[in-house]
Amino acid sequence: MSNKKTVVRVKIGTEEYSLRSDRSEEYTRQVAAHVDRALRDATSGGSVVAAPKAAILAALAITDELFQAQRSGGEMAERLSALTVSLSRLLPPLKRGRDPGSIATAPQDL
Repeated sequence: MSNKKTVVRVKIGTEEYSLRSDRSEEYTRQVAAHVDRALRDATSGGSVVAAPKAAILAALAITDELFQAQRSGGEMAERLSALTVSLSRLLPPLKRGRDPGSIATAPQDL
C-alpha cells in the first residue's frame, strides 16, 4: 500500500462518487463494483425498497460475506495446525519441534 492517493470515479446504484484511496485504481473499482452488485441484489426482489434501506441490506450482505470468510479462515488455520501436529509425529524425534525456518546442522565429530 502506497501513501499516494488516487481519485477514482465510480457509479454505485444511480449515484456517481469520486473515491480517494491509497489502493490501486483497479482495486478501488472492484470494491465499488462489489458494493454496486450487493445494492442491486438488495433491490432485485421485485418490491420497491427505499435507498437507505437498500444500502443497509447491501451492508448486511457484505458483512455476512466478511464474517463467513473470517470463519472459514479460522477453520482453515485450525485444520492446518492439526495437520502440522499430525505430520510432526511422522518425523524422527530429533527433527520434531524445530523451527521450520532454521537450518539443520549435522553434529560434528570432535
